[in-house]
Amino acid sequence: MAHHEELLAVEQAAVRLAIKPKTLRNWIGERRISVYRVGRCVRVAASEIERVLEEGFVPAHRDVA
Repeated sequence: MAHHEELLAVEQAAVRLAIKPKTLRNWIGERRISVYRVGRCVRVAASEIERVLEEGFVPAHRDVA
């Protein structure tokens, strides 16, 4: 990273995406979301969250009857 970019924990990134952390972890495992790993720490760049939101990657909430 040449510049300083905001990096978020999985829980913080999930809040911004309005999804559950487990869903975000699944997406990370499927390589649908790029992350930075340092040891066991996983961080999501703010720009990656913006990319996902712009692409409309986040599924709509469903009404359950």
